[in-house]
Amino acid sequence: MERVFKIYVYEEGEMPIFHNGPCGSIYSTEGNFIYEIEKGSFYRTKNQEEAHVFFMPFSVVVMVQYLYEDGSKDRGAISEIVADYIQTISSKHPFWNLSLGADHVMLSCHDWGPYSTKSVPNLFTNSIRVFCNANTSEGFNPLKDVSLPEINLNTGDTKSLFGGSPPEKRSILAFFAGGLHGHIRHLLLGQWKEKDPDVRVYEKLPLDISYEWMLKNSKFCLCPSGYEVASPRVVEAIYAECVPVLISDGYVLPFGDVLNWKKFSVVVAVEDIGNIKKILMGISEAKYLKMQRRVKQVRRHFVMNGPTKRFDLFHMIVHSIWLRRLNMRILNRG
Repeated sequence: MERVFKIYVYEEGEMPIFHNGPCGSIYSTEGNFIYEIEKGSFYRTKNQEEAHVFFMPFSVVVMVQYLYEDGSKDRGAISEIVADYIQTISSKHPFWNLSLGADHVMLSCHDWGPYSTKSVPNLFTNSIRVFCNANTSEGFNPLKDVSLPEINLNTGDTKSLFGGSPPEKRSILAFFAGGLHGHIRHLLLGQWKEKDPDVRVYEKLPLDISYEWMLKNSKFCLCPSGYEVASPRVVEAIYAECVPVLISDGYVLPFGDVLNWKKFSVVVAVEDIGNIKKILMGISEAKYLKMQRRVKQVRRHFVMNGPTKRFDLFHMIVHSIWLRRLNMRILNRG
């Protein structure tokens, strides 16, 4: 892949909505990927004829920032911008029409990413859509779409987030802290909020307790979906060498083509939230130690380096796009 895969980045569109995106905050993967692919150190080609896929560098996060009126339910301006952009590139270049968009890629970490594609049927049904909000109930298709990890970066330095206490010194069985966002968290907090010394669940942490310390001293980190299926807690847990406990409906996990999540995480069905302690206590020490070692091994795949490095998050995203392109039969292009 590294030697042959070529991505053409459309140059149409003006900043800030195009060729830009947040490199910090909960949407950091969106801006960082746009930055790295446009920098052109890997994979990018200026020759349209040798491209395997065509990247559309618009940022849904920035669209929401500039076009959405707070409190309004009208998201029409966002879908109109996307539709106008597709019309522009399809009228100036032949490639969209040749494949009906099937070899075109868009990427978004905003919750409204899926919505932004519904105004263009071929974008929704044919294109490779790379989303943090990888929800099958909202039309995410794992055969052609890519699940993108959600990473909350407050600074450019991630190294301080890495590591934690060795397994034998992790005194907390399971930990979660977060607001009542969505029905899954309502169920989790209703069952466990500040009720068990082993399953430490908080809506708000006490001021004298560090969130990072809790991650780094827990064996298992609970990662329930919020309003949307993705949660930055999955990557936070991996950084802290804490085994993720995934609680969601319809969430397609990132990089599932190459990573066996069953080897380094625990999946708890929503209906089993009340049995979390029993499930985790039922995992033997030997199995836990294997899972925890594997968490440390896969961490490099969830790190956005600057400059990027082999097998890091940027390359994993591109690899996932590559796999979907290989599985596609592109009309008239072979």
